[in-house]
Amino acid sequence: MKWKQIIFLSCLAVVFILAILKEADCAAVRVEKDVKTDDEERMKRQVFVSEADASTFFKRRAKRYTKSTDEVAAENRQRLTADERRKEYHEEQLHEWENYVEEEQDEQYERNREKIESWRQWHYDGLYPPYQYNRHVY
Repeated sequence: MKWKQIIFLSCLAVVFILAILKEADCAAVRVEKDVKTDDEERMKRQVFVSEADASTFFKRRAKRYTKSTDEVAAENRQRLTADERRKEYHEEQLHEWENYVEEEQDEQYERNREKIESWRQWHYDGLYPPYQYNRHVY
């Protein structure tokens, strides 16, 4: 029985506090003492937003709300610049790869040519060179 009374009193206290808070019209904001009344009004307008402005703010930010043309244009610009950077990066990587492959092919060609030339010198006796080495085909 004791726990029912404790729950009842705590619920009653919560209801009482909520009733008092409902009556309050503003929140406490610390203001310096030597601030003019015009400044106070301006500060209140900056801190507190009217109910209509707050509701339109949340409506604008809802999930299904269509984006403004400025937001869409900004997103498209960001997407296009990202695509351009990605394209430039891939082109640069491709260019580096092509240079690497070309250098490797040149080195392979040079090694192959040196091997063939040394083989020809080793096997050539100076008198009767074989037919295939006398061809003038380049």
